[in-house]
Amino acid sequence: MSAATSHRLIAHFGSLRTTLALLALLAAVVLARPAFAPLAVVLGLLGVNLLAALVVHPLLRRQFPLLVFHLALLALLLLVGVGRMAALDGRFELTQGVTFDGRLIDHDAGPLYAEHLQRLAFRHDGFEIDYAPGRKRGATRNSVTWVGDDGLSRSAVIGDHRPLVIDGHRIYTSPNKGFAPLLRWLPNGGEPVLGAVHLPSFPLHELTQSREWSLPGGRAVWVMLQFDETLLDPQASSSFRLPGRHRLVVRIGSTGSEQRAELAPGQRIDLDGGSLVYDGLRTWMGYRVSYDPTLPWLLAASLLAALSLAWHYAMKFFAGSQAVAVPGNSARFVDG
Repeated sequence: MSAATSHRLIAHFGSLRTTLALLALLAAVVLARPAFAPLAVVLGLLGVNLLAALVVHPLLRRQFPLLVFHLALLALLLLVGVGRMAALDGRFELTQGVTFDGRLIDHDAGPLYAEHLQRLAFRHDGFEIDYAPGRKRGATRNSVTWVGDDGLSRSAVIGDHRPLVIDGHRIYTSPNKGFAPLLRWLPNGGEPVLGAVHLPSFPLHELTQSREWSLPGGRAVWVMLQFDETLLDPQASSSFRLPGRHRLVVRIGSTGSEQRAELAPGQRIDLDGGSLVYDGLRTWMGYRVSYDPTLPWLLAASLLAALSLAWHYAMKFFAGSQAVAVPGNSARFVDG
């Protein structure tokens, strides 16, 4: 391949048309939410496009602020690619009084992510949420406790926009929260099994507060929370709270051989092989966890790009506003 042909290829790949095409491809890849490999390929192509533009456009190299701006853009592209390869986004739920054990309901992790979620052990101590008339949800105030690197117990209040940060992981609350009946299975001659049933999010699913829970051996237990009081009055200000008086409806078995009971806290139902005890009612909270080690560097590169671009236009403005005085009765300025 001749030098002229190579130059034409570099000029074509470094052109603005190629940049716009690659940006459109990047938007399509982001909207499709594919695996990390396609995103990394597109970001790599954009990086090569930017390097080619620096080669074929001498103006970008001669003007130092403009050169810094484009190098900052290149750093942003590389950081975004590396960040997504090492990032984690996931969600999980915790019952009040329970410590996070590292298990996620679902997650999206890059191939370079190698952190151990078990190190993020913190306890969900409960939450408070105020509602304005019309059930307009206010800020979530979720209390958490964890042990720091110094071995001391620490506590904080987090929310939907106020994270708990542990080892670079940012943990936020989510709008999903609700009631969690605590059940205890006492098998005949075996060890007790404890569990919490996270009922559908309240008040979003106020009329469907029921769910199944599996006993050891695979038997399904259907439970439903039953109460008569209005916990969140749509016409007044109120706060999320547990019902004062309630019953837990329990059904086991199929039609015709079904066992049914309405249990208050502390009551039990005897079944084949053991007894099922209703220990009481707590709350559960949904959480989001995110991790991206490149966030501080992304901020630095973004600030550098913004400042260098401002520097470039400031230089052009001051250079273009140099004026010369025109002879006459008054002073008149023209661009120099």
